[in-house]
Amino acid sequence: MKIRRILATAVAAAVTTPVVFLSAAPAFADTKPTSAPTKPASHEDDPEDDMPSLDELKAAVAAAQKAYDEAVTDLGKATEDRKALDDAQHALVVAVADAQKAVDEAAAKKTAADEALATAEKAVADLPETATDEEKKAAADAVTAAKTAVDEAVAAQTAPAEKLKKDTAALAAAKDSADRAVKNAEKVEKAAKKDLDDAKEELAFYEEIGEECTEDSAVKVTLTGPEKVTAGKPTVFSLRVTNTSDHALDVVNAYANAMRQPAAGEEIDEDTDFSELVLPLEWSSPDVLEWTKFSEEFDSIEVGKLAKGASYDVKLRLTVDAEAAAGKGMVFAYGEYENNDGSCGIGDDFANATFDILAADKGDKPEPKPSETTPTPAPSVTTGGNSNTTQQGGSSNTPVNGTLAATGANDTLPLGYAAAGAVVLGAGALVVARRRKAGAQA
Repeated sequence: MKIRRILATAVAAAVTTPVVFLSAAPAFADTKPTSAPTKPASHEDDPEDDMPSLDELKAAVAAAQKAYDEAVTDLGKATEDRKALDDAQHALVVAVADAQKAVDEAAAKKTAADEALATAEKAVADLPETATDEEKKAAADAVTAAKTAVDEAVAAQTAPAEKLKKDTAALAAAKDSADRAVKNAEKVEKAAKKDLDDAKEELAFYEEIGEECTEDSAVKVTLTGPEKVTAGKPTVFSLRVTNTSDHALDVVNAYANAMRQPAAGEEIDEDTDFSELVLPLEWSSPDVLEWTKFSEEFDSIEVGKLAKGASYDVKLRLTVDAEAAAGKGMVFAYGEYENNDGSCGIGDDFANATFDILAADKGDKPEPKPSETTPTPAPSVTTGGNSNTTQQGGSSNTPVNGTLAATGANDTLPLGYAAAGAVVLGAGALVVARRRKAGAQA
């Protein structure tokens, strides 16, 4: 099972256990679903139990590489075997050539016999009226002998012709078999190449999301924003990233995504298409004034170096589709860092902000979405870039092993949603889903 598939499954498990999340608290649903709560998944059913280790992924790459190398070798052999059937020295090719030679020789004898018969018959026709009986008999005997020679030549053609047919069929069958072997070898090689590429991709993905990094509280994130969002109208949330460690952090990144909560009673499982629940989110900062979209290629907010105790403020712009129905949504964020000495860490908590989605007033035209190049408004608080700043109001920060006390909701919901958004938008917060169990046991 691929890491991405496992993580997507883990997302579903995180969202749906231990109870149907819509019945978790009034903060997430106005009414409870009519169906019975979902039973907690057993330990044996936990998708994270299937999460491969680094050694297992390396072993999978090695095994895939071996299978691919063997497939390449087999394809090379099959290709050479096929080429050999076009070589004049190949036994089947030689047999066909010999048979063809015999057929040609028999045909030549038949032609000679036909010519001899024609000559004999002409001699009979050209006999003068003064020819003696002996001369007439000799001419007639010559015709008879020539016809006999023709019959023998015809008979002599049968065996070479049959052998040529047989040898030609054998060569053709060998070529067909060799062609099929090449095609099969190509399919095996192609499949082996895909398996190898997938194995390498999974290993790279595993290493990319920082399995070697530790979880700590060096990077803290907080989110603030409105409690209500109107469909079709851009809404700005504030994200603050703070270095709570006792030293500077060389490279700090933050990850954020937003998702619409499913409607009451909507079932969420491993086959749920979370892309349909993702809400468009953009970011800007004092260093990046243009609104920047989150994507798989650019999935993080580049904070950069952050001094001890310093904070960095980012604006998040959310725009719900103007045709969206009323409902509820959440914005999520977490941070990570990497230092020049190779040390790195992933935030052990994440921030979330919940909000109500209000349907657009059909009597009014929804506000057009601002241009992507529109500069961000100036921060509402005094800031000196990556220096210390004043806190911007309240936020919700939930440790991976904590509870969502601010909303009263099941603590697995925001975690699952954070991971779900990352499954759709990129690697980023997949670390959260990957480390859910480890964090809970810490």
